[in-house]
Amino acid sequence: MSRCDWRRPSRARVARIRARLAEVYGVPVAAPHGDAIAELVLTVLSQSTNDRNRDVAYLRLRERFPTWQAVRDAPLEEIEEAIRPGGISKVKSARIQAILRAIGDPLDLEWMRSAPVVQSQEYLCALPGVGRKTAACVLLFSFGLRDVPVDTHVSRVGTRLGLLRPKAPSRELHDAMLALTPPGAELELHVNLLRHGRRTCHAQRPACRECALRRICPSRRE
Repeated sequence: MSRCDWRRPSRARVARIRARLAEVYGVPVAAPHGDAIAELVLTVLSQSTNDRNRDVAYLRLRERFPTWQAVRDAPLEEIEEAIRPGGISKVKSARIQAILRAIGDPLDLEWMRSAPVVQSQEYLCALPGVGRKTAACVLLFSFGLRDVPVDTHVSRVGTRLGLLRPKAPSRELHDAMLALTPPGAELELHVNLLRHGRRTCHAQRPACRECALRRICPSRRE
């Protein structure tokens, strides 16, 4: 599907895709964990690695440093050593400390629980190296607020299904995904699009013949 062919999806089409995804993958349930700082750090650690390596790096970091203040104030090389299993630890350790220092004292983002989502998005995106995807992860997974992370899987699947405009910039992708997602379905649609991207709609060789959405996918023949 080209940019010229794309049309904004109807509510009926979104509902049909959402229902089909739920038939295949179920409706995910995950209570907000309430720790926005942890979500920020996890998102940094997830870059250019898999979930297992990210989790190992995060656990090593928390075992070595009991508080986020300790992480912020530790020698950089100690942070780098702790998160080494997550890959590119030199870059990630510097970014984590830069974010924590930018937040300042107190190292707490609990105020976001009751703040307008737009205000929290703007604050988070002003932190070093934080973009809309990371901000959405913090707001959705920490507090259950209305935002939808658009990672590479969600972007790819959403574009192939005609939900998102091809080659749109990150800000537009996030605004569009949020606009088409019914209130209360933010976690469900994000997780199920991500699952579909990992299991079936691969980047290089999508398994179109086995795809449960092939009948409603405009990109299946491509």
